[in-house]
Amino acid sequence: MAILIDTDVIIQAERGLFAFDVWLDSLSEQEFKLAAIIVAELWHGAERATGAHRTKRQLFLERTFATFECIPYDKQVAFAHARLWAQLESSGKMIGDATAFQHGHAVATFNTRHFASVPGLQVILPQ
Repeated sequence: MAILIDTDVIIQAERGLFAFDVWLDSLSEQEFKLAAIIVAELWHGAERATGAHRTKRQLFLERTFATFECIPYDKQVAFAHARLWAQLESSGKMIGDATAFQHGHAVATFNTRHFASVPGLQVILPQ
């Protein structure tokens, strides 16, 4: 089982608010990956940035993306996402992505409440 890294973890690392490398090193036996939707969310932020901040953010993200395998948002993930979305929506909850769920991976996030409603998904709070 791999650990998928959520958007907020990468953002906190970029801002210097989280010792990302230290946390990764503390779990060196784990395999970490990124979901394609997370790559899109992060790059969207880079595209919206301006000036030197844009360049700095793009360089940080390019280095980050090169470090981790990217799991595509394929048809099977889309079906799992739609099933979870319908299930959770009927109970008044939402989920942004189902890549971790579909592939049997955990998700590392500071926004644990967002993912807590997904049945069977292991949610890890980075520390």
